[in-house]
Amino acid sequence: MRRRGGETYPMREFEDVYDRLGQLMNAALGEFAEERPTGVWTPTADISETEDSYVVEVDVPGVKKDEIDVQLSERELIVTGQIEEHESQRRHRKTRRTGRFELRALLPGEVDAERVEARLSDGVLTITIPKAAAAKPRHIEVTA
Repeated sequence: MRRRGGETYPMREFEDVYDRLGQLMNAALGEFAEERPTGVWTPTADISETEDSYVVEVDVPGVKKDEIDVQLSERELIVTGQIEEHESQRRHRKTRRTGRFELRALLPGEVDAERVEARLSDGVLTITIPKAAAAKPRHIEVTA
């Protein structure tokens, strides 16, 4: 167990393993992964697809909209921010992650970066990324 600020913090070792696993995964992804500073963690997220867009939902409880940065570089989505740790006189349990976070996701197809929308509601950041016209399926009529 490690000590954090004078108090015992048993989950730190698990967080270290999780962060190390993230570093190994980023190394395996090559050009789409940059080295992140130690202590940066990845929030949970879902990525889904509709006929017209990709939808990314990121869990960021307690984060205000001006504390989140969303960037899109070609097909790579990057969401960064920070969850501040609230100081307490005496902590009995800590399971929520705090500090800097970063989510990187490579989208499966071409996108229309000019029409991306991001909305924060009830601790969930929803990013809607329209597909580029070339990436949308097109019905082709067969003639005789």
